[in-house]
Amino acid sequence: MGLFEDLSRFLESRLEDFLRNNPHLEYEALLEQLREQEEDALKLISDLQVQEKRSQEEILSTAQEIQKWHIRIEKAQAAGRNDLAVKAQEVEASLLREGNQRWGQMQGAKERISQAKELLKKIQERRQEVQAKAAQAQAERAKAKVEQQRIDTSGGWNKSRSSYSGYEDLEEQFLRLETDDELQRIKKNMGK
Repeated sequence: MGLFEDLSRFLESRLEDFLRNNPHLEYEALLEQLREQEEDALKLISDLQVQEKRSQEEILSTAQEIQKWHIRIEKAQAAGRNDLAVKAQEVEASLLREGNQRWGQMQGAKERISQAKELLKKIQERRQEVQAKAAQAQAERAKAKVEQQRIDTSGGWNKSRSSYSGYEDLEEQFLRLETDDELQRIKKNMGK
């Protein structure tokens, strides 16, 4: 187990070093992670909205059942059937508890939807921040690349100039040599 943990830590540190040395890749990885979180948040909101809608429909159905049993209670009491009225009241009370429970579920779903929307908003804001930083880093990389090309280009010209100026120096040295040779030859000719 220790070997795997050490290997895992080593690989994680290498990955972190790599990402630190290549910040544009770190931004891309972070953006991908934020995109996934955004998708998850949207799916959660959708699921919660379905759950809320289902709760609303169940509450409406329960309310209709309560109304039906309330009318039955009144009919049983009017008919003098207290035994039926008591049993109908028990059903009505059970339906009221069920309705309250579903109401609580619906309120919980609404609260979780609100929290999920707030989370989604934070994820989107964070993604925009990371996109801005990524764009800035990309602009800086492009600027550095252009600067490096300019340096390389001007370095190339300097090399050409130094080569050219070396050529001039060499040309000058040969001219002196040729002039000295010519003078030596003239001196020899004059001495004859």
